Amino acid sequence: MDAPSRRPRQAVHHFSLRYLVIPPILLALLTGWTLWAHSDTNIYMLYSQCHARSRVPFLSHIPVLGSPLCFLVSFFQEALSGVRASAIMAVVLSLIAGLLTVSTVEAARICNAPSLLIAYPTGAWLVFSLLGGAIAWQLLIIPAFFHRARAILAARARGPVELVGPADPTFGESMRHLTKVAETVAIPAGVALGFIVPSVVVLVVDDPVAILVWLFFPVWVSLIRQAVRRGMLALEERWHSTFHLESNPGAMVGMYAVPIACSVLAHGWLVWSLVAGADDRREMTRATIKCIVIDLFFISLTVLYWVGVEAGWRVAAVMTGVSVVLGPGAGVCIGWIYREAAVDPDRSVTVVAVGGRTTPEGDGPGEETPLLR
Repeated sequence: MDAPSRRPRQAVHHFSLRYLVIPPILLALLTGWTLWAHSDTNIYMLYSQCHARSRVPFLSHIPVLGSPLCFLVSFFQEALSGVRASAIMAVVLSLIAGLLTVSTVEAARICNAPSLLIAYPTGAWLVFSLLGGAIAWQLLIIPAFFHRARAILAARARGPVELVGPADPTFGESMRHLTKVAETVAIPAGVALGFIVPSVVVLVVDDPVAILVWLFFPVWVSLIRQAVRRGMLALEERWHSTFHLESNPGAMVGMYAVPIACSVLAHGWLVWSLVAGADDRREMTRATIKCIVIDLFFISLTVLYWVGVEAGWRVAAVMTGVSVVLGPGAGVCIGWIYREAAVDPDRSVTVVAVGGRTTPEGDGPGEETPLLR
């Protein structure tokens, strides 16, 4: 019996999609109810002020979209008011940086190319930043990953077949490869410049324009990632090859170092604030931060469920333990590295080419090269 077949089968192997999505749906309902139950008149007053056009005039006077945008900007402006609130927000932002990194890495993998929601995550992340928060993960992102995982398992169960030309690489050694080596530079650059830099700006500068720009971080991450990738692909042919990230420690460190470092710094800042600093939050700030912390809690529960279903309880435990010590952003990134060993595919089938692209297994196969051998 081959070694891969002795691996424990996780919940994603045993349950159909309809059962796997029940907990995220229940978590979404619980998230909505908890936010409603813990919201107070301060939150309603904030929207009322925007509707009355008494806050952020350059936004609130815009027809239709003005009041919602004014409310979002004002909400985060209040949530960033004070040292204690900024420290809490730094931890929240570090978690988002970790999730943004791992979701973009998954978007760049060969096996996820057929799933539009995974391969093109900008839309789902815009729903997250502008509308849904945790609910976007519970009702959009997690179900998409479960659906893709089930599709891959179903394809592998049918056994290896020889395919010619472009096809869905649902199983095989190269399915977990990044589509391009250039992604090892493009993804960290996109996350750092498109999300982390604007996040640092909103933590330091109390300005509605900075917050408005930050709200659209999924667009900036996508544009910067695409620009860097295209630039690198134009430089050298070697950047066009597929690449297994977890087999190269240097590339893996480069991918996750910045979000992990941000998580450690944010976690340390929060601990210092709790131990040495006085709580300087105002009443409105307490109301907004409470909603954000609730959202953070349910995002964390959802991600732990996702990891547990696809990779097992040990990976979820590692993610939780690292989060306690180094912050949730580091927990997500380090947990994701550990997760890869648990979801690694059966290597008895080797992907040779995907739509004419070469892989490390071949010396330049073309359109007529069999996809699987």
